Formats: sequence, C-alpha cells, structure tokens
Amino acid sequence: MKLPELPPTASVEATVDATPEQVWAVISDVTRIGEWSHECREAKWVGGATHAVPGARFRGRNRVGLVRWGRICTITEVDPPLRFTYHTFGKLTRDSTQWTIELQPEGSGTRIVMGYEALAMPRAFELVILATMKPHWDRTAALQGDLQRLGRVAAGAGQETAGPASG
Repeated sequence: MKLPELPPTASVEATVDATPEQVWAVISDVTRIGEWSHECREAKWVGGATHAVPGARFRGRNRVGLVRWGRICTITEVDPPLRFTYHTFGKLTRDSTQWTIELQPEGSGTRIVMGYEALAMPRAFELVILATMKPHWDRTAALQGDLQRLGRVAAGAGQETAGPASG
C-alpha cells in the first residue's frame, strides 16, 4: 500500500476589485500577511531588512489548528507591481518551498495567481505533516480564500481576520 503524499505544487487564481498597485502594496509589505493569509499569522523583517528587495529576509509565523511553526523566508524576485517570489526554509526540518505571486491588470481590477513549489521535503517530515495537518492534503480552497481576502484588504476594506484553516 502506497502512503499518501503532499502535493508538491499548487496554483490558484482570483480576480479582485483592486489595482495591481494596491495589491502590490499589501504583498510587498510582508508584515501585512497576517491580514489575509489563512495560515501565516504574522511576518517580521529580519537581518536589517525593511522592505522587499531580492535577498531581504523575513520570519513568518504560521498556525494550522494547534500546530505552530516559523520559517525564515528569503525574497528572490521583486518585479513591481507584477511578480513577487520568496523561498521558505526550515532549519531543523530541512524543507524549502518557493512561493510566487503574479499580478495582471484585468479591467479595473487585478488577476492574482499564487502558487508554491516544494523545493525540498524530507519524507519523514512529509509524513509528520500528513499525520498532523490534514488541511495541507489539499490547500486549494484555503489559498483561494487567501486571494479573496488579499483583494479586499488591498481595496481598502480594512484588516481581515483569516481565522484558522478549515479541515
């Protein structure tokens, strides 16, 4: 019997009622991620970084149910207001994921495409995730919700409260 595996990639998209510049202002200020992410509750710049440039680092703090963890993230691509990419890295667990957010003008709004690719995922750690974080088995709906919240925050609807991931 083959054990389940986490999806190594995912991509979601949504069209929101905010301009690419409005969405960019939110995603490029990583300290605002807690306003729209279902999982990342907060992020803080580290190592003297204060804004999004390649090489800047930040620490994200995440939560799914009772499970909490943090990751150091390194920004690898900044192309305002079109593309933002960063890598996460778990020092102890040796996992790494690349996250990319792309913005495309669509009428008076923005089409947002967000995706991830697992760059490193030791099998033992993957099994722990499978056993403790069922929402990670399929993150599509949760990530889709993130984009909708991101659009509302960017449009100036005020700070959202994403709440815990479902599942």
